[in-house]
Amino acid sequence: MAAQDQVRIEANPKWIRGTVRGQTIVDSARSQFVWEHRYYPAWFFPVGDIGGELRANGSTHRHDRLGDATHFDLVIGERTLENAAWRHLDAPTEALRDLVRVDFAALDAWFEEDVEVFVHPRSPEVRVDALPSSRHVVVAVDGHVVADSSSATLLFETGLPTRYYLPKNDVRMHLLTPTAAETACPYKGWARYWDVTVNGTTYADLAWGYRTPLPESEAIAGLVCFYNEKVDITVDGLALEQPTTKFS
Repeated sequence: MAAQDQVRIEANPKWIRGTVRGQTIVDSARSQFVWEHRYYPAWFFPVGDIGGELRANGSTHRHDRLGDATHFDLVIGERTLENAAWRHLDAPTEALRDLVRVDFAALDAWFEEDVEVFVHPRSPEVRVDALPSSRHVVVAVDGHVVADSSSATLLFETGLPTRYYLPKNDVRMHLLTPTAAETACPYKGWARYWDVTVNGTTYADLAWGYRTPLPESEAIAGLVCFYNEKVDITVDGLALEQPTTKFS
């Protein structure tokens, strides 16, 4: 197998548990991080760390590097969690063959040690720092200033450009209209969005914020952020280049 095709697997030192209606279904201090794609890893577990019966249901899927996956229903007493898990029984990487991948969404709650994890497993390589800053930040859309602040909170998240979260008092909130859009992040929580309308043009879901972020990102609670990729930002008078990311 070529180096670029090899599956990345690393031991996870954290105690991982998954529950359904308060009952522990997954209980493992032996899980493995497996990078199915480059953005974040999945948890794979030894078969013995899964409660209940894994019952093959005839479904399969194909992964380019992990090989064919056999799907299982997870049967716990009289309860059946359909299509809740899969195994790569003939994986090119031998270490995968004895492991089970449990669908994150199939269970009600997941915990690292005693801290609940949301959305998907958190990568051991991602760090999030939210730092108050007195830098002068100006945000413009189509030449129109929509925010001007010297009380920003800068959020540094591994793999993403610096985000500038601004107090609402420093944002022209009359130009922003709430939308129904919502996204979720395992490091920050659930975000709501605003359209921005300037010069008669509406830019959909251009700004976002977190009412009640997760504890590690609580410093951005109630603040407003704009996509660096789509607006013009100057910091202390220096114009920033618009980065190219998956959000561009």
